[in-house]
Amino acid sequence: MRTTEPLITLLIVDDHPVVRDGLRGMFESAPGFRVLGEAASGPEAVTRAAELDPDVVLMDLRMPGGSGVAAIRELTRRGARAKVLVLTTYDTDSDTLPAIEAGATGYLLKDAPRDELCTAVRAAAEGRTVLSPAVASRLVQAVRTPAPGNEPLSAREREVLTLVARGTSNREIARELFISEATVKTHLTHLYTKLGAKDRAAAVAAAYDRGILG
Repeated sequence: MRTTEPLITLLIVDDHPVVRDGLRGMFESAPGFRVLGEAASGPEAVTRAAELDPDVVLMDLRMPGGSGVAAIRELTRRGARAKVLVLTTYDTDSDTLPAIEAGATGYLLKDAPRDELCTAVRAAAEGRTVLSPAVASRLVQAVRTPAPGNEPLSAREREVLTLVARGTSNREIARELFISEATVKTHLTHLYTKLGAKDRAAAVAAAYDRGILG
């Protein structure tokens, strides 16, 4: 006996009418889905989600009327039942990480094939995390790369930083530590990365602020 898959209800959120129309047509022609409504901004998405109580919210991120991340955060704060699946053009760290941290169940790009999108919506409805390969790679990289200030400085880097704080030039640092100027510059590059600084002054300020110096 053939079992019928449970019907998954959707709310489509995107500021472009043509995108909403395309997604509605796609899901309404696929078995097992029903589109309950649409929204063109983050705040409207929050209101419509409360009214319609969908299983899944397909959420764009960058919308003039209010961002998708803010909407995801508000839905999470309200304890909304709906799972949020981000569907956007953008896969930069400034988009993916805040969306996931805000409570999104998944993150797909708009170039995802139809079958992949349908499968992702079903998975999201079940509470499973769904990430496009590009986004998964970025998240793995973010986890593996220590945030600025969290990676400890080596003993040599501390020596260089101490001399920089005294106003010592690269040439003088090289002479005092018996290393080449090129090596000094390499240490400075590592310091800037670890401290999240762009120059010598910013590195020293960050080091004092974090208790590395003084």
